[in-house]
This record gives sequence, structure tokens and C-alpha cells, in this order.
Amino acid sequence: MRKLIFGLFIAILPVLGLAAGGAVPLDHIETDHTDKASLQRGAAMFTNYCMACHSMEYARYKRVAEDLEIPAELFEENLIFTGAQIGELMKNSMDKDMAAGWFGAPPPDLTLESRLRGESWVYSYLRGFYKDETRPLGVNNVVFPAVGMPHVLVDLQGLCAVEPNIGKKASVEPLSGNVNNGSACPEYATEGSMSGAEFDRAMYDLTNFMSYMADPIKVERERLGIFVLIFVAIFFVFAYLLNREYWKDVH
Repeated sequence: MRKLIFGLFIAILPVLGLAAGGAVPLDHIETDHTDKASLQRGAAMFTNYCMACHSMEYARYKRVAEDLEIPAELFEENLIFTGAQIGELMKNSMDKDMAAGWFGAPPPDLTLESRLRGESWVYSYLRGFYKDETRPLGVNNVVFPAVGMPHVLVDLQGLCAVEPNIGKKASVEPLSGNVNNGSACPEYATEGSMSGAEFDRAMYDLTNFMSYMADPIKVERERLGIFVLIFVAIFFVFAYLLNREYWKDVH
């Protein structure tokens, strides 16, 4: 018995280690893989702003175009910038050795990033950049401190002058009516082309797309799961009646 308990304790040690890790406050979201419009906007955002450095080499352009209901010709014309064909994997042309020299490490493939980190982590990270002149690239991130990635979305969001309010709920002062933490960035060093709400929506779309890429059959799996549960429920009735018939004469 002692050996069994000891074995179970050893088995759950990695889980305890993860639970005790340095968790950071996050802004939680619920993604929706049935929202095709959001996924299409997220795909455009990813191919325009992320694929210069990051790849999604476990997915093919054609599968993405079909799932997102984008005509292949339109997808090829507007969302493929590497010269790849519609049936190829979603790789980029950045040399990994050169990237390691620029950023300290080659940018990771992002196909499974949302499953590794979590959707809320990705959403919070994308909105968590702020000005930090002590860093080589002049920016830092509240979710990923000392990050080596530049703020590639600065033209859209602007550059936050102070640490963004990530993981902090908005509140209203009862006397003045002022809203605290209403926006992720309370003060900007430079303005972007989007308002805070517009940028948050764009980052939701991008996170939604990355979530879909990490689990492209989620909607189909959940749909089939309902039919499987219905089948099991019906089968249980017949199995119960058959079992009762077998044992009715057994005393």
C-alpha cells in the first residue's frame, strides 16, 4: 500500500510543479471556432503581421482556406506572401540562424502555441507590450517579461508608456464615476491606428484563429460527441433490458 501511495505521489509531482509555477494574471476569453468572420480576420492578421517571422508548418494553406470558407484563389492572392502554392505547408522563408542572431533565438512555430500556453495567455500576451528602454528592442511584456520579440503590432495598438492593465478587472469609482482599468493601456507613448477596443477585438480574432489552428477539428469532434453520447444512452437501455432478460431466472 505504501509503495502504491509513493508511486502516485511521484506521478503527480510534475503537475504540482506546474501548478506552483510563476503564474501571471490574464484576461480570460472564450474562443469560438464557429465564428467564420472572426477566423477570417484572424487569418488575415496572422499572415500579414506574424508570418514574416513565425510559421505554422503543421497546417496547409488549402485546409485553412476550406475550413474558413475562403475561396482558394482569393486566399492565394491575398493571404500567401511567400510564393508557396495553396497545397503547401504554412512555412515562412526566414533563416533560423539569422533569426537567432537578431532575436537571441529563432521565432517558434505557432501551430500549437495556444494549446501549449492557453488561449487567454496568447490574448493577454499580444496586448501586454509596453515601452522599456532598458531592453534591446525598447519594449517589454507584462505576460512574458524580458521577451525577445519586437512589438510588431505597434502601428495598430500604439506603444503603451506604462505596464498595461492585464488581468485587472475594470471598476467604477462611486463618487466620481471614473472607470479604472477600463483599457489595457492607460497611457500611450505613441498612438496607434486602432482604439483600445478595436485592438482588443483584433487580438481576439487573432487568438481565435490560433486556437483553431491548434485544434482544427474541435467543432466536428464536439458535434460527433453529441451523437456518440446519444448512441451510448440508447444502447444502455437495450443492454439493460437484455441483461435483465438473461438474469431473470437466476436466483
